Formats: sequence, structure tokens, C-alpha cells
Amino acid sequence: MTEPGVDPVEEPCGTLTVRTIAMPADTNANGDIFGGWVMSRMDQAGGIAGVDRAQGRVVTVAVEAMTFIRPVKVGDVLSVYTSVRSVGRTSMKIQVEAWAKRFRTTLHEKVTDATFTFVAIDDEGRPRPVPPLPQG
Repeated sequence: MTEPGVDPVEEPCGTLTVRTIAMPADTNANGDIFGGWVMSRMDQAGGIAGVDRAQGRVVTVAVEAMTFIRPVKVGDVLSVYTSVRSVGRTSMKIQVEAWAKRFRTTLHEKVTDATFTFVAIDDEGRPRPVPPLPQG
């Protein structure tokens, strides 16, 4: 989904997991949406994907190589996509991408991505096994 005359460079990878609108209360002094607000939505989406994969509670233990590519502005719709990249015994790596549909346009741009690591935990907060990814 790009503006007419704009060559699409890439498309989102993964499953649409969270979609929300950027509001004025979420801005910094420059009028851009706080990077922490975007990261929080990404952590939320990764957690949703992690819970689905682990079939229970998960906690975030690491975020790798997050680079903010473009700013998010008030009125943009932020869409966060997730895909499980790998599963260990108790942990999993989930690729998370954030894309902005620009306010009052059809332009859809990637704004950041990162790999989040989650650990599955039991009711006492101890690590527990994650079901393996299907073979195939």
C-alpha cells in the first residue's frame, strides 16, 4: 500500500498483531511520537505472539538491534507485525516490525523493527518449556 508513483521497497513480514492510532498525548517536544511508545506497542505485539506460541505466560528478556527508520506522527495508524523466528527450550525469538499508515494518505512505511526474546514462565515465574515449532 503505497502512494501512486512511489515504488514499494518492501512489505510487512509476519502476522498483523497490533493496530493502533498515534495520538497527541504520545508526542515529544518535536511533535513526533515517542520512540518508547512505539517500542511499547512492539513489546505488546511480541508478547501476544509469544503467548500464542508458548500457550501461556511469557516475559520479555531482550530486544536486539532496534533502529528507528522513520518518525511516527500524530494521526498515523501504527501496525505491528510479528513472526516467531526460533524456539529454544524455554525461550523464543520473535521478529517484530512496526509500520505506519500515514494520516490521510495511503502511504504505508516501515518505521522500525527488532528481534524480541521472550521466556515462557509458569505461575511461580520460573522458566518452563515452549512447545517446539512444527517440522516442515
